Amino acid sequence: MCEKISKVNSWLSEVFGDQPVPHFEVNTRTVDILFQLAQSSEARCRDTALLSEDLKQKASEYQAEGAHIRDVLLQGVGLSCSSVSKPTSDYLSALVDNAMVLGVRDTSLGSFMPAVNNLTNELLEEEKSNRRLERELRALRKRLGTTLGCQQNDQMPAQLVSRNMNKSLTHQAIVQLSEEATALKQEIIPLKNKLKPYMDLSPSPSLAQVKIEEAKRELAAIDSQLQMNIDLV
Repeated sequence: MCEKISKVNSWLSEVFGDQPVPHFEVNTRTVDILFQLAQSSEARCRDTALLSEDLKQKASEYQAEGAHIRDVLLQGVGLSCSSVSKPTSDYLSALVDNAMVLGVRDTSLGSFMPAVNNLTNELLEEEKSNRRLERELRALRKRLGTTLGCQQNDQMPAQLVSRNMNKSLTHQAIVQLSEEATALKQEIIPLKNKLKPYMDLSPSPSLAQVKIEEAKRELAAIDSQLQMNIDLV
């Protein structure tokens, strides 16, 4: 029992490291469970260490085999590692990396060209799809703006009524009144020109006085109508 408790405490200290070990009730059942966990954990750690060492050994073997194959290939084409310049070595490494990215079986031009063409076609399709999505997005934004505008126009009369305002104050009505006011201003111009000759006449001639009064009344009526329209705007 004491040996198991010592083993459990040692294992818990390794597991929690700098953290304090949680308090637990020391009895036969608890100690047995923790002891089994400690044994399983240590066995798993040993297996992991063995597997790691095996992988390191295999990696070393693969590197050695790769170096041997490289030397054989270079000797086959009359080259050696010392005869290959750094830029050439960099180009070869880049060529190998590109071949791995493209997933080609070798670095020949016949393998690279179809892979590059396929990649280009995929890029063109993606760009085409992107343009289509952009057009759809612009159309959706346009429809959304139109819908919101229609909703605002539909809600405007109700808002005017809720505020005890006349429906004639809508944007369309205001524009119409402004156009009518502009037209009335244009009508005033010839009337003023028509009135000018009578302004210099003496008030004694009755005929001139009658003409002047008629023109003044007509001008006053148009001015009154214009002022009403301006007030509405």
